[in-house]
Amino acid sequence: MNDNNIKYIHTNIIAEDWKKLAEFYCEVFNCEPVLPERDLSGEWIDRLTEIDGVRVTGIHLRLPGSEEGPTLEIFEYEPEDKNEKRQSINCKGFTHIAFHVDSVEEVLENLLKHGGSQIGEIVKKDYDGIGLLTVVYAKDPEGNFVEIQNWLKEKI
Repeated sequence: MNDNNIKYIHTNIIAEDWKKLAEFYCEVFNCEPVLPERDLSGEWIDRLTEIDGVRVTGIHLRLPGSEEGPTLEIFEYEPEDKNEKRQSINCKGFTHIAFHVDSVEEVLENLLKHGGSQIGEIVKKDYDGIGLLTVVYAKDPEGNFVEIQNWLKEKI
């Protein structure tokens, strides 16, 4: 057991346009901006990132259902990485962020209306002893994977 006081802080998405992507997560998943916006540059961040002359701009978003909890950090880098290699849903490493919602269908419809896209079908799976899962995979407007789910727990 580690005696260090460890706390999960945030998950980061690097965006092509951090303002548009942050607006998407606020509009579709009820995230809220945590000010101040970030505009980071200088020798200290060059050393941290190992990118000479880097500028990082963006914001943290409070996730729904969390007053003090982890945030979604959406940043944009200048210069940007020109490597267009994209992940697929089954790649190793971090692949998606998940949100529990009341209505998967309604949130998916809102996601599509705000420039996102759907992957596969909405699926309902009854897990014996757990409950009914309704779930769909989707992408935000920049192609990042999002899972939208609802669990109807079984009463014991």
